[in-house]
Amino acid sequence: MPYRVMMVFGTRPEAIKMAPLARELRQRPEIELYVCVTGQHREMLQQVLDAFELQVDENLQVMTEGQTLNGLSQQLLGRLDQVYEAQQPEIVLVHGDTTTSFVAALAAFHRHIPVAHVEAGLRTGDVNSPWPEEANRHLTAVIASLHFPPTRRARDNLLREWVPLEQMEVTGNTVIDALQWMRAHLDEVNWQPAAGSPLAALPKAGRLVLITGHRRENFGKGFERICQAIAALADKYPDVLFVYPVHLNPQVQQPVHALLGGRANIRLIPPQDYPSFVWLMGRSHLILTDSGGIQEEAPSLGKPVLVMRRDTERPSAVAAGTVRLVGTNPQRIVTETSLLLDDVNEYQQMSQASNPYGDGHASEHIADRLILWLHEQHEDAAV
Repeated sequence: MPYRVMMVFGTRPEAIKMAPLARELRQRPEIELYVCVTGQHREMLQQVLDAFELQVDENLQVMTEGQTLNGLSQQLLGRLDQVYEAQQPEIVLVHGDTTTSFVAALAAFHRHIPVAHVEAGLRTGDVNSPWPEEANRHLTAVIASLHFPPTRRARDNLLREWVPLEQMEVTGNTVIDALQWMRAHLDEVNWQPAAGSPLAALPKAGRLVLITGHRRENFGKGFERICQAIAALADKYPDVLFVYPVHLNPQVQQPVHALLGGRANIRLIPPQDYPSFVWLMGRSHLILTDSGGIQEEAPSLGKPVLVMRRDTERPSAVAAGTVRLVGTNPQRIVTETSLLLDDVNEYQQMSQASNPYGDGHASEHIADRLILWLHEQHEDAAV
């Protein structure tokens, strides 16, 4: 009889990173997988599910307009408790650092259901940065029975927090699995931007700087400073195209459109589905971002990344030379971007650095260890 495993996620980044693992687990006869999504990201989440042809078993659709984190947590705790009661999973898989992940872990803990934490052990050392993600990571680690850190550095973080070594497995990051699967899929179907889409209107040649931003820690002054830097770069490099898929959050939309709209070499476009975004990363020359996942994905494509945050929970990328922290100071952003646009040697040094986040087989490693752990639990219960 197969083991009953539940996977819970709710945001677009979680879906990208959990999709290859869900596909892997559904190929394993030892596993009966139940996928529950919370809908913490609504439209953007469905795009990823469609892109990976991933069928979900339950969608809680918990988000409401203007919802606070406490309101979201309250909704999640109650709804997930009902799902756990109905499904009786033997273990719950959560990912990373979202409110969905922590509350799903807490709801499972309240029912004595073990938790496995994918992408465990990432740390900045500052509980308020990124907020609330850093706290979510710590709290989930306290609850989890099984940890899947993507790198040795993440494993060492968990060891310093007294997580037993036998409860963890270094696996690489599933986002590389997702990226490789999607790239192969796009090549197989000879994917091109749809006629009339914002990507179809982009020039076929010339340098393109891709920009993304959505972190709560940058709301307000942070995004204003980022936009000031992008405007200065657009003036300095009129031959470079700056493309910004703008996050749907009004606290991102308002400053970005107010400060960057109407400029000839800045394209503000809607958020892109995952296939389109993978294509856009491949088309780019370099990437400015405050995202976490892009710090892992872009190096696999040979794209330098400048991280517009004060710190990063992915220091392995900084140590490997694939990303640089530039903060939100406009002068620093302009200086570091200019260096990569002007200095061929600097650009090549970053673009050719080795990606520390694995070989695209993280999902297989996680599935193998998960099945072994479940088997051991059943053996212990039978004694």
